[in-house]
Amino acid sequence: MSELTDQHWAVISERGVESSGLSYQDALQLMRRLESQKVHGLCIVTDAAAERDAHATVHKGR
Repeated sequence: MSELTDQHWAVISERGVESSGLSYQDALQLMRRLESQKVHGLCIVTDAAAERDAHATVHKGR
């Protein structure tokens, strides 16, 4: 199994953690959707990296 299909990717933005526990493809789709909504500072990182962000807040329902 490829790491890209494992569900350990997160999308972060200037607002914090948008979502985690995603496959890379799902994270990419979410990032594109958020880009269309003019959300800034988007990046795909591992769940572990997202958890280390002390200021991160998970936005439920994204």
